[in-house]
Amino acid sequence: MTTNVHRSTPLAWLPLAARLFLGGVFLYASADKLFAPAEFARIVYNYQILPDALINLSALVLLWLEFLLGVCLITGLWLPGAIVWANGLLWIFFASLLFNHFRGLDVHCGCFSTRPDPASPPATAWYLVRDPVFLVIAGYLLFFQFTGAKTPANSLKKERS
Repeated sequence: MTTNVHRSTPLAWLPLAARLFLGGVFLYASADKLFAPAEFARIVYNYQILPDALINLSALVLLWLEFLLGVCLITGLWLPGAIVWANGLLWIFFASLLFNHFRGLDVHCGCFSTRPDPASPPATAWYLVRDPVFLVIAGYLLFFQFTGAKTPANSLKKERS
């Protein structure tokens, strides 16, 4: 006789893996920016979306917010808020890339480095594929965090009790 416990066990790690992956992405993205905030401000300026008066403030807030979100997602600290903020930032980043792509601006994304390789292309179709993958993972976490839907880990806990 088999039980649902055996069917749920292989995916019990999925929410944790998603959290750790996204947390790692945010920490990795913030690492270079923390040590080069002026260069990151130049990248934000190159997007030509914000007024000049908001460039430096936005760059500072973004780099520390990315770092804090990475820490929260990895540790599980303030998790519901971290998941909401991560989704919001990822949507803003993706919308900014799309906006400049359709405007025809060749902007280096600055996602993971403030010093882009001159030989590397600017925001290409690769970024427009990569970011939706991040959004799917973040959306998975958001859905299961706030809908109360059964994650594999939650199903396993309920069946054992």
